[in-house]
Amino acid sequence: MSTNYILPNPLTPEEINQNISGVLATISVERAQDYQDKADTLDLATRPERPSFYDSLAQPGLSVIAEIKRASPSKGAIAPLDPIETALAYERGGAKAISVLTETRHFSGKLEDLESVSTVSGLPLLRKDFTVHPLQLFEAAHSGASCILLIVAVMQEKTAEYVTLAKSLGLDALVEVHNEEELAIALSSKADIIGVNNRDLRSLEIDLANAPTLISIARKAGFSGLLVAESGYRSPTELVALQGIADAVLIGSSIAASDNLEEAVRKLCT
Repeated sequence: MSTNYILPNPLTPEEINQNISGVLATISVERAQDYQDKADTLDLATRPERPSFYDSLAQPGLSVIAEIKRASPSKGAIAPLDPIETALAYERGGAKAISVLTETRHFSGKLEDLESVSTVSGLPLLRKDFTVHPLQLFEAAHSGASCILLIVAVMQEKTAEYVTLAKSLGLDALVEVHNEEELAIALSSKADIIGVNNRDLRSLEIDLANAPTLISIARKAGFSGLLVAESGYRSPTELVALQGIADAVLIGSSIAASDNLEEAVRKLCT
């Protein structure tokens, strides 16, 4: 792992509001303000060794990334999940990776959830947050993440700089897109993992046809990395359209709201 980090500039509230609107802009601006006066880096001398997010999802079949999700802007409160118990249930159910939300105001997550899960789970962990500052990548690595989420709608042309920083920190980056314009930015960023969100983060509406469509476009464009479908999946029948074209699916609300977390994951693993 390189220690010669090239740090991208943090996104400012002004930049964010120029790029996007709606709920996504509100949350991203709040995160930019949260990190406004913080240092750019963090000492990683004691960072834990973590498994590869990429390698785990590259296994044959459609891998399930199960999400620890207590709340969301679209659904409100979902479930008062204990992060350790939830992670262990997901692991028993056959998840290949775990997504841990660390945004507090709208998703009731916190960075400590990621740290807690990393002490008990051998699965690779995604820090799911609204990345707008390089410190968030250092925090992710320090707290046991294997991967960081980068949302192209928020980052726009800065995406590539944050992908580069993630790689220099030994992190994978899940580069999330929602439309063809964002996909073009992701493809040019040298991303190894691209996620296609079925949810429009501006309007919060879901279209399950979005992921198969953009995944097919990415493959036709020559993308040879991993492709992840995100948001809106509730049943095994909804995953049929992803078979053979997607490498993984990220599922949050429908699993988190289940009375039996382990069984909910097991039903979705193929």
